[in-house]
Amino acid sequence: MTMVNEQIKARGIRDPRVLEIMGNVPREVFVPEGSRAHAYDDSPLAIGCGQTISQPYMVALMTELLELNGGEKVLEIGTGSGYQTRILAGLAGEVYTVERLEPLLERARETLAGLDIPNIRFKAGDGTAGWPENGPYDRILVTAGSPDLPEPLLVQLK
Repeated sequence: MTMVNEQIKARGIRDPRVLEIMGNVPREVFVPEGSRAHAYDDSPLAIGCGQTISQPYMVALMTELLELNGGEKVLEIGTGSGYQTRILAGLAGEVYTVERLEPLLERARETLAGLDIPNIRFKAGDGTAGWPENGPYDRILVTAGSPDLPEPLLVQLK
């Protein structure tokens, strides 16, 4: 796929599992219908509620840095469109994802339910608090901006 070869692999992403999943997950499913022609562009795209889906390279880079082997329990802060969530679900054992904007969470939940991905759990709430009742986590990925590293997340990390 062009996106994987030109935007991800060419920029240094080497993990074969990350490259494979990025090539197999249909990004257009996770963007609004009016933006689908640009789904594979090397840029973030608006997804509503003032939020964006990260550019493909950033999703690949963040995912590769997690060094997932397949059995990990991952906490994702900032579900957004659910694209990063889907990528994680294909590489980890369990994914727990927290989104503060309920319209985005519900849209992501519906999209992912349509793809029949069984290893994702969803929660609406403030991601800076994490999801302590399901921790500790092997990895935590914060896909939302934050001025500081929230202390509760450090406590929930193995």
